[in-house]
Amino acid sequence: MKLIKNNLLLQIVIAIILGSILGDKLPLPIGRIFLTFNAIFGNFLGFLVPLIIVGLIIPAIGNIGKEAGKLLLITTVIAYSSTLASGFGTYLVSINLFPALLEGQTINLSETTNNTILPYFSIDIPPLLHVMSALVLSFIIGICISRAKLTYLKGLFNDFQEAIMMTIKKALIPFLPLFIFGVFLNMTYSGQVVIVLQTFVKIIGVIFILHLLLLLTQYIIAGAVTKKNPLLLIKNMLPAYFTALGTQSSAATIPVTLEATLKNNVSSKIAGFTIPLCATIHLAGSTLKIVACAVALMLIQGETIDPLQMIGFIVMLGITMVAAPGVPGGAIMAALGVLNSILGFSLEQQTLMIALYIAMDSFGTACNVMGDGAIAVIVDKIASKKETSTTAN
Repeated sequence: MKLIKNNLLLQIVIAIILGSILGDKLPLPIGRIFLTFNAIFGNFLGFLVPLIIVGLIIPAIGNIGKEAGKLLLITTVIAYSSTLASGFGTYLVSINLFPALLEGQTINLSETTNNTILPYFSIDIPPLLHVMSALVLSFIIGICISRAKLTYLKGLFNDFQEAIMMTIKKALIPFLPLFIFGVFLNMTYSGQVVIVLQTFVKIIGVIFILHLLLLLTQYIIAGAVTKKNPLLLIKNMLPAYFTALGTQSSAATIPVTLEATLKNNVSSKIAGFTIPLCATIHLAGSTLKIVACAVALMLIQGETIDPLQMIGFIVMLGITMVAAPGVPGGAIMAALGVLNSILGFSLEQQTLMIALYIAMDSFGTACNVMGDGAIAVIVDKIASKKETSTTAN
């Protein structure tokens, strides 16, 4: 029981299994109790999404500061470029591979029929802000804080960030398994769960292969820039990879990532700067998962995928990932806003995104951590060139 209590992934898996088994076996009055909880929790989640955006993005941008120097800018640009490359690469693979892979698999999550369990009642909780309004407000205030000495405002939003993270940890994450159980209960009752589970299995397999290809590409680039053997670089970073599989947190893996990065002959100064920073701003693995899952869910619902819309989504997702909190599932929570505002994902679609994401959370975190090591190697090379140039002058 202790293992189940402390493992969100295991809780999600159990919720999916139980929901898939009990959906057509539980008496309808009992099923409606769970769907009533889902209706209330779903409205609560919708209320929180704009607040999550404001509470996480403003401090993420504001804390960068304008005085941090060129090294911060260089690292940030490389990390963001890596995240964008991961997103666009995943989209190209997904849009060409998934239509054939998922052929014949269609569902309609938004359709209400006689085969859908309805809640007894719901409580409307209107959000204080529209999602796009929250995004724009966050960018404006965050940039102003980073460019000016708004000490009080910076402290205020740092405190607000702590409040939002506490809400995610205490009021959202613990209830997600029950929420996902209700979703799969309803899908089983309506006869759609088999298609969803088949999609899950296929997508998870593809995403795992894409993770490996992403890491190999990152280290080939790092090896080309530094003239080092990419396979040796990868080998030295493996302890960080396997530690991240267990912790499911880039932040918690920082000590091991630092040690592994130093083995790749990165200076302690650069490693001490880039690894903690990238643990916050570099989430290429998480972006890969979110883009692939989003494309898959749109395809099995027969939705038209607009390339320009996807470009905007990936660009905004890369920015949003900077604000992802260091808790299991934090990245997908931060991404809910752009999934809704740009792709128009409904609550049911967002719930499936959460389930898919958390099912692969360990591998996504490990991919993020390994990528941090590649960025550290590149930044170290750039920094050493600058020092050589300065000394020569």
